[in-house]
Amino acid sequence: MKIAGAYWRGNEKNPQMQRLYGAAFATKEELDKHLLMLEEAVKRDHRRLGKELDLFITSPMVGAGLPIFTPRGTVLREELVNYSNSLRESYGFQKVWIPHLTKKELYEASGHWEKFGEELFLVKSQETSDELVLKPMNCPHHTRIYADQPRSYKDLPLRYLETTTVYRDEKTGELGGLSRVRSITQDDSHVFCRSDQIETEINNLLQAASDLYLTVDMKLRVRLSYRDDSDAYLGSKDLWESAQNQLKNAVVSNSLEFFEEEGEAAFYGPKIDFMATDAIGREHQVATVQLDFVQPERFNLEYTDETGGAQRPVMIHCALLGSVERFLSVYIEHTAGKFPIWLAPEQIRIITVNQELQITDYAAKILDEAKELGLRAYVDNSNETVGKKIRNAEQAKVPYTLVIGEKEVGGDRVIPRVRKDLVVIAAHPELSVSDFLKTVVNEVKTRVNKTSL
Repeated sequence: MKIAGAYWRGNEKNPQMQRLYGAAFATKEELDKHLLMLEEAVKRDHRRLGKELDLFITSPMVGAGLPIFTPRGTVLREELVNYSNSLRESYGFQKVWIPHLTKKELYEASGHWEKFGEELFLVKSQETSDELVLKPMNCPHHTRIYADQPRSYKDLPLRYLETTTVYRDEKTGELGGLSRVRSITQDDSHVFCRSDQIETEINNLLQAASDLYLTVDMKLRVRLSYRDDSDAYLGSKDLWESAQNQLKNAVVSNSLEFFEEEGEAAFYGPKIDFMATDAIGREHQVATVQLDFVQPERFNLEYTDETGGAQRPVMIHCALLGSVERFLSVYIEHTAGKFPIWLAPEQIRIITVNQELQITDYAAKILDEAKELGLRAYVDNSNETVGKKIRNAEQAKVPYTLVIGEKEVGGDRVIPRVRKDLVVIAAHPELSVSDFLKTVVNEVKTRVNKTSL
């Protein structure tokens, strides 16, 4: 299939060899299906679509693995993050904010320095002797909020959410597009709860993840990620066994399809990894729910129980999108850049047939009405042919296109052109501009994947 250079045992100090990639299948039909998938994957490559649809760029002056998002790409990010936030807020999560820098002592206390010290970006102060790092994760910071004041059993659960960027010094040879980056934006959240609250909290997060991936039209199954017998994990094996059983019980009670895999857990606890299947059959790890008995122990977190005694809370980590950048690499390819109406960077393209004043004024009036309703619209009043303008809208994968001429100005009615993948009926009715815009607003609000026109 292809060849590539590779260092012996993955160490760049060792001799370089040639790695050969091959594929084998039991039947010719399976092989043909695989080759067709590879061909489709090339067409859907998020790096190509990112450039064609003006979503994100990279710059050698900024650095490898540090993507920059354009206005259109930023719409995608913010709409997805806002939805993730709203799902978690509906279950009682509250937003917090933490800085991007910390003293390395925080990660020494958490255990991350020992495990991932080589992946951290080190920062030197010109004012103090503090050894600082760019944060590679958020959980140790969130423990500081919990620990800042005494907590009672009545206060729990405490639920924090934050969508923020973390930084990891990934090897340059492994960086690519949005799928592997050095600046990683996480829709992160942490729950501090009593042991008798674990099942309810995990059920809430499983439901939130299920709702999100149903909305973005991706089929899910669950991987239960357990520890193996190595010494790479913190905490006693008894705690791990208890945690793994509780996660499995939650998944079973939610009737989720699952499989179990040893050696895929985080170093501080087992986790539930959501595996999403894209439009061409590839499976990707996306959302995650992790149970953590170790961080509360290492940071000596406590709450007062009903008898006045000190108890250790349980910590639950969750990210619904995971890495926003990595999710976008998956989702752009899943949709081939044909985003649903609520996510589309540009929802309506208004095309003028000529540049006569009455037509351009009417197009501007529709634009103003659309923007007042919170819709993302754009007027193409360029000196191109109508056919060229329509092709430009199609290439930009805009859901709705309105062609405005004298007939539309005089009748105050339009026949929307609908992107083909959104269509559920053969013919599109003539509508008043007001009715059309109200329909689009409702489709955005309900986050549909097909048009009701």
